[in-house]
Amino acid sequence: MMSSRERKKAAALQEKLQILRSITHSHALSNTSIIMDASKYIKELKQKVVRLNQEIACAQDALRQNQVTVETLGHGFLVNVFSGKSCPGLLVSILEAFDELGLSVLEATASCADTFRLEAIGGENLMEKVDEHVVKQAVLRAIRSCSGSGGDHHDNDDDDE
Repeated sequence: MMSSRERKKAAALQEKLQILRSITHSHALSNTSIIMDASKYIKELKQKVVRLNQEIACAQDALRQNQVTVETLGHGFLVNVFSGKSCPGLLVSILEAFDELGLSVLEATASCADTFRLEAIGGENLMEKVDEHVVKQAVLRAIRSCSGSGGDHHDNDDDDE
């Protein structure tokens, strides 16, 4: 016969197993099966963590791929663009975005080898309500449309001021 203390221990263990069963969404009835299901559940969670860490790393790489900084300079802007990969027509696409905003490029240096770099000074802002943010968004859109990612991928929108 079990002592009162042993019954309490057994009841506490049973309660913990039922909690474990509930947390791991197990439908098992025997203690051994509940523990086996819990073990399987933990393995699945570990795999999920690995997968999520890989997704985070990919997302961070994507953010590093396109960097755009825009600073106001007198009546224009200093625009720096870095893209981890150059694609045909990227420079043209960005220059068209400047044109649509009424910005003329006064001075620019560009490199389009493996990566894409552009430093441009745009002046004579003919349109009102064009600020650093508007210029940056236009450049990011030009990069997205050129690289064909269609806009469902989020670029580095942080203001680097």
